[in-house]
Amino acid sequence: MTGTRTGVTARTVTAGAVMLGWIALLWVLEGIDTATGNALDTYGISPREASELADIVPSAFLHSGWEHVASNSVPLLVLGFIAALGGIRRFAAVVLVVIVTSGLGVWLTAPPHTVTLGASGVVFGLLGYLLVRGFVDRRPLDILVGVLIAAAYGSLLVGVLPTDSGISWQGHLFGLVGGVAAAFVFRRPRRPRDPAGYVTV
Repeated sequence: MTGTRTGVTARTVTAGAVMLGWIALLWVLEGIDTATGNALDTYGISPREASELADIVPSAFLHSGWEHVASNSVPLLVLGFIAALGGIRRFAAVVLVVIVTSGLGVWLTAPPHTVTLGASGVVFGLLGYLLVRGFVDRRPLDILVGVLIAAAYGSLLVGVLPTDSGISWQGHLFGLVGGVAAAFVFRRPRRPRDPAGYVTV
């Protein structure tokens, strides 16, 4: 029992440290961007330009102002912390899939002459991942977590609709798709059962 508690505590501390560090990085980068006259905005994604593919990853860590980074910070912190409790390596892989899927979706479908940046694609990806993870892994606790997250953050799903020309619904939609896909790609292997139907431990 002590070992289990220690493991849970370690995962909790690690997940919290990772997410607090991530949020701090976003704010530091926005500070640098502001101090340099928005020089970092050049790393946002301009659609259908081959050279812009290199900006898919950095664009997920940059924002277009303090209000923008503030609006993403809380949901990213909460959803990221919950997802990271399942293991940092798995979490990192999920986030990478989400960033690439969201970024490619923006690159392919965003309107011409636009620049897209921000962590909201990751927020929607983590939302999608957590909503379906429990069903994919067949883990009752994760299903319950998904239901609670749906109650708390389900209203965000409206953001995948093209209702505001100033918001990248493409990044939201493809981020959500990436998160759902990651839940299947990184599903946990089922424990084998013996012929009598008992789980092998």
